Amino acid sequence: MKSKKPILFPKHKKIMEILGENIKLARKRRSLTILQMAERANLNRNTITSIEKGSPNVSIGAYFNVLRTMNLQDDFLKLAEDDEFGRKLQDIKLLAAVKDTRKLKS
Repeated sequence: MKSKKPILFPKHKKIMEILGENIKLARKRRSLTILQMAERANLNRNTITSIEKGSPNVSIGAYFNVLRTMNLQDDFLKLAEDDEFGRKLQDIKLLAAVKDTRKLKS
């Protein structure tokens, strides 16, 4: 089965491009070449180049291996860490449940 390519809106594509640029800068700060990064992350050079361009077609595991290679794997834990919107939705449901309980007691 052929996998589908992800479709991103322009503003979301920009986020991926910024992520790629941040990864590229982190690699350069460590004075690593693309070839060195590829060898250490067990990926090919084209994949590293795609990651540094922010390609959504690269697996999340490849992104993780690149970050791990630069000792930035803990940054992965920050993804979706503070889900403010999700908490608000949860709180609304909890408040609605409390109101329903009060109505039943009346």
